[in-house]
Amino acid sequence: MEKIIIPALKMGLDDTPDSFRTSVARQLKVSLEDLGTITVLRRSVDARKKADVCFQVRCLVEAAPKAARRILGEERLHASRFAPALQPPLVHGTQLQRGPVLVVGMGPGGLFAAWQLAREGYRPLLIDRGKAIEDRVLDVSAYWATGRADPESNPLFGEGGAGTFSDGKLTARSKDPRCALVIDTFLACGAPQEIGLLSKPHLGTDNLRRVVAALRQEIIALGGEVRFSTKLEEIRTENGRVTGVTLLHQGQREQIPVSALVLAIGQGARDTYTYLYTAGVAMAPKAFALGIRAEHPQQLINQSQYGPFAGHPRLGAADYVLKTQVGDRGVYSFCMCPGGFVVASGAGPGQMVVNGMSNFRRDAQNANAALVVQVFPEDFGPSPLDGLRFQQRWEQAAWDLGGTEGLAPACRMGDFLKARPTTAFGSVTPSFRPGVTGADISRCLPGFVTDSLRGAMGTFAREIQGFDMDDAVLTAVESRTSAPLRILRDESMQSPTHRGLYPVGEGAGYAGGIVSSAVDGLKAAQAIISQFAP
Repeated sequence: MEKIIIPALKMGLDDTPDSFRTSVARQLKVSLEDLGTITVLRRSVDARKKADVCFQVRCLVEAAPKAARRILGEERLHASRFAPALQPPLVHGTQLQRGPVLVVGMGPGGLFAAWQLAREGYRPLLIDRGKAIEDRVLDVSAYWATGRADPESNPLFGEGGAGTFSDGKLTARSKDPRCALVIDTFLACGAPQEIGLLSKPHLGTDNLRRVVAALRQEIIALGGEVRFSTKLEEIRTENGRVTGVTLLHQGQREQIPVSALVLAIGQGARDTYTYLYTAGVAMAPKAFALGIRAEHPQQLINQSQYGPFAGHPRLGAADYVLKTQVGDRGVYSFCMCPGGFVVASGAGPGQMVVNGMSNFRRDAQNANAALVVQVFPEDFGPSPLDGLRFQQRWEQAAWDLGGTEGLAPACRMGDFLKARPTTAFGSVTPSFRPGVTGADISRCLPGFVTDSLRGAMGTFAREIQGFDMDDAVLTAVESRTSAPLRILRDESMQSPTHRGLYPVGEGAGYAGGIVSSAVDGLKAAQAIISQFAP
């Protein structure tokens, strides 16, 4: 038998293993006797024809030699012979370490940098200003109940990073082979097996918590050291190279030498951004996006996307991706959470930041997604910190418009489109925790964002039937789609002004999700490994 990769075969929603095997033989135009094992490698929903919603699958097929030649000769199949991907071995450097490799931040970038370093014998020191996930969950739950965030333990700071309180999407546009390593590591840490199969895998915040804790234990078992409630306060340099740091833990300062510093702080650490800027670390302003969270009944999204197949048990909750152009600005959906909730994601008073999250089953009543508008440096100023100040301005405006501590301003879609405040909600109940205040949310959005959102709704309604329903709920403000600045680095992944400093992940401006941030952390770790001996 020969092994062949078939990139696109059809699988019916109700196919059994036997009926799928028969279907594969028919699609490949070979006999059942010519087929050996059929392994599904990747599965996605194909809903282009609402009358025939099905799965599209990438398969590894074993076929008899004559049948294999026939399959490979069919141009329409785009088949290829199976060749296992080989990861090149890491080559360790020879430079002796004068202190530990310090990894700052326990989001995916920091966790995977530390994991890679520990696996290769480098015994990194991994710190986070927040708490371990077990304690952090309690603090975030209290925040969502009361509206009062712990400034050091919240949806932004703590083990797992901001992505822990999200949908846990593991999709990535990158073709980097390290993406597969990230997925395999999640699986080894207890993630559901289906994340290795689905084209749009997600963990859900419930599974993410368990996986993150398991990854931390793996780092410790491999020789790494982990410290919580520990903040990077100062970076020391000699001749333009990082030589040491000052750490702050429970009011006590400690100075330690370091061989290298992986900076994976996430975009919530605004005080650290300010320190880095004053310390002369090279930065540049960067475009980002700003807008609102939109909630619709999940049933409406299912019906629009799947037609008569909506509700089929093998399909689950439908998602969507929307994008259009209004004038010179892109308007698009971001971080869509089927069957989820809208939640607060700030770090203290004056920060009304909304985000979306869902559990693995995605079985809540509403679907939600960010609807955001491009924001460019010319909108806020040339300084690297100007974008941050722009975000703060609108987060404060949303906080003030909420009226009561912790409540977010929200409105009905119909009211937003007619430029009037909302006084009562209709058939869609806002899911925001801890609660909302009916308002005219245009008062906490830049004018160009409001105009662009209103201009895009008609286009979105043509793609998702009922998207512009009057009772859909819009909650403000979604301000942290990506970092508003970039901490510069060169091809070696080091800061041009502070050698030995490796800015990585979303907070540094180089990634846009869990997997891409994790891959960025792996790249930084591998760059360090190539320099230093374990």
